[in-house]
Order: sequence, then structure tokens, then C-alpha cells
Amino acid sequence: MFEIFQNNNLIFVDIKKKKKKFFFFQQKEKSVSLHQSKMPKKDTQAPKKTTEQGKAPAKAPAKKDTSKDNKVAEHPLFEKRERSWSAASTIGKKMNLTRMVRWPKYVKLQRQRKILMTRLKIPPAIHQFTRTLDKATAVQLFKLLSKYRPETPQEKSLRLKKIADAKTKDPKAPEPKKPNLLKYGINNVTTLIEKKKAKLVIIAHDVDPIEIVVWLPALCRKMDVPYAIVKSKSRLGALIHQKTATAVALTDVNKEDVNELTNLANTFQESFNKNVDLRKQWGGGILSNRSMQSIRKKEAAVARESAAKSKA
Repeated sequence: MFEIFQNNNLIFVDIKKKKKKFFFFQQKEKSVSLHQSKMPKKDTQAPKKTTEQGKAPAKAPAKKDTSKDNKVAEHPLFEKRERSWSAASTIGKKMNLTRMVRWPKYVKLQRQRKILMTRLKIPPAIHQFTRTLDKATAVQLFKLLSKYRPETPQEKSLRLKKIADAKTKDPKAPEPKKPNLLKYGINNVTTLIEKKKAKLVIIAHDVDPIEIVVWLPALCRKMDVPYAIVKSKSRLGALIHQKTATAVALTDVNKEDVNELTNLANTFQESFNKNVDLRKQWGGGILSNRSMQSIRKKEAAVARESAAKSKA
């Protein structure tokens, strides 16, 4: 399956297969060495050349390294920084892309509404909702209201079960009095104000749309019921186990909290019910920074002209 043919000192072997491979054999002192290379290797241990005296030739002088001489001196102001090949360096720095963000529609409406409320003139009936209760009084109020949070469905079922068990044991037993709790719901609160059963009314300042509660302060003043405007509808909602609440009312309290209720009622009467300035004050009408700057420039120019005329 293979052929052997000789050329000078080399013997070629041709293996007849699908792919032809050529192996070279070199004869050296009647021994054959197999090399899998295209060309035979050169004899690495060749005899050293000698001079006429029989000595090895002298080595050539080593070339001078000029790379150091050609090196550019580093500038003191520009520090060279070695490149970092870590994975974090490829991410890059964080950029503020706020102006490129496409905001949701509700965010746009919130911002537009805020700008309109500052630019346009707001009537007193709506502007009064920006004047909320001060922080110290609000903390005192919410401490009182948290004592009279409405029952959860589980608490109510347990209370009714106890009443039913007491009735089964003694049918003539008197029914226990209902606990004093916060009343909520705009229709329920309105009814309590009209019947003058509400002792305190608390209204949220950020109700949207404002038409739901805009008439409530006027009704409280007419019926002489103390009211207050507080931040915010989510805080009122947390009192009644809901997300938000427009208004809540307190009809009655326990004996230990009567003094605190009367003090708060008097404070609300002075701050909201009898505060005439609060009902007459307009809101808004604040120009943008660009408009204010142009007005200032015009005023400065007029002042310069008048000063020049007075000197002349």
C-alpha cells in the first residue's frame, strides 16, 4: 500500500490513502529517523567556525538600548492613568438622564397642576386648603383620634358574639353601649354636621377633585361645628384602616379625653371657624423666574433713565 523511492540521502514514503501524507526519513550512520515535518530539520550541533589561530571568533559588541533615550518625559500636569481591565470599568459612570425620561401621564398632570396653582390666581375658597394645622397641634390631634379608630371586621364580630352569649345566659341583661369611634365617609360626615352631632371635623388638604370637600368648611361655620384642615388624606385613611379618607368626624369621647377635646375644639374655632382673613386671601399669581428676571431688568432700566434725567 505504500511506495519507497530514494533521492540523494532522503527516502520518501508515499502512503496511498484518501489523503496522502509524506514522511521523510533521513539516513544517518545506517539509522533512519522519522520526522513528521515537511522539511528535514537542520543539524543544530554544527561545528563552530574557528579562525586561523584555532580560536573562536570574538563576539560582536551588544547594541545600545536607545528606547530609554527616546522615552518622552511625562508632563507634570497630566498624570498618566493605567487602564483598568476589570468588568466594572466597562460599565461606565452613572449619568443623570432625568430630562430624557418619558414620564407617565399622571406625573405630567401633577406637575402641570402644581405650576397652574402657582401661576394662576386661586380664589379664597380653594386657597384655604393650603393653610393646614401646625405640626404640634396635629400631633396632639392624631394621638386623640388614634384612640377611637373604627373596629376591624374581626373585632366587631367578637364584640357581637360576646353580646349574644350574654343574652343567652340572661335575656333581661341590658345591651352594652356602643363604643365611641371615628365616623368617616363624606355623606355620613355631612349628615352628622347637619344634625350637629359632630364635635370635631377633620378635612384632608389634598382631596382630588377639590369639589368633593370645598363646601364643607362653609357648612361647618354655618352649623358652628369646629373643623380643621390637615395633611394628608393618606394619614386620615390610616386611622380608619383604608388607603385614603376625605374627612372624618368625632361625635363623642370617653370621660378621660373630654378636656383634650374641648381644648382642641377651642383652638380650631380660633384658627379656622372665626378666621376671617383665611376666607379672604387669594392664592397663586406667582410668576416664573424668567418673567421675574425680565421685570427686574425693566425696573433697573427705568431707574437708570430717571437717574440720568435728574443729573441733567
